[in-house]
Amino acid sequence: MKDRTILVVEDDPKIRALLRNVLEDEGAQVLEAKSAAEVMRIVEEKPVNLITLDLHLGADNGVDIARQVRGVSQVPIIMVTGKDDVIDRVVGLEVGADDYITKPFHVREVIARIRSVLRRSGAAAPEAATDGDGQGSVCFSFDGLTAFPDKLELIDRDNTISDLTSGDFKLLTVFLNRPKRALSRDQLMDLTGGTEWSPLDRTIDNQVARLRKKIERDPSNPKLIKTVRGIGYTFACDVKTLQPSDTPAKSA
Repeated sequence: MKDRTILVVEDDPKIRALLRNVLEDEGAQVLEAKSAAEVMRIVEEKPVNLITLDLHLGADNGVDIARQVRGVSQVPIIMVTGKDDVIDRVVGLEVGADDYITKPFHVREVIARIRSVLRRSGAAAPEAATDGDGQGSVCFSFDGLTAFPDKLELIDRDNTISDLTSGDFKLLTVFLNRPKRALSRDQLMDLTGGTEWSPLDRTIDNQVARLRKKIERDPSNPKLIKTVRGIGYTFACDVKTLQPSDTPAKSA
């Protein structure tokens, strides 16, 4: 976290001060904002490595701010939500948040989640955007596979292109952006742009089974996408974020 710039978006001065003190103790440079206008001004004018974004900012809505930020930057966003804000949390993840923290929180949890998101994102500055040739676009490496979400390509363990549909890739990308987190079927349906899920709906289960056949070494004994009993699924594998220049050349 040392030498990283973190923007704390919070309208409660006590929480802003707490986060500033904790993050500065970890070596981060901290910027503060308490409104949508301040957030956009900072994001457009200064390099920021991560944003912590409170969902409720008085007149401004954190989900709307996340949408505005995503229009100009891919800087990692951690949503700060109330204990019962399940719907807002899901919508926040859908519009591009990378993780969330629930109030009341412990400062150690905040530090751990920020470190995790920075590590997954490579602590990339917001200007590292995708250009027309895919240069600078985010790609992921996991268990001998490399995924290019922008191009809907998955390089298999034998260095060939794996046959994934756009639906497969939506689900895979959701998991890659949230490794080692238990995701409910309802969350997965929302994050993949599906319809509302019901307990009798097997859509997500069928999609997971299809994806397992394409990425697991042994689909009958899955090690990557694991079932979380009573909740849904988790992507149990370590995920590394890469730049295109770091990825292997693919075979035809």
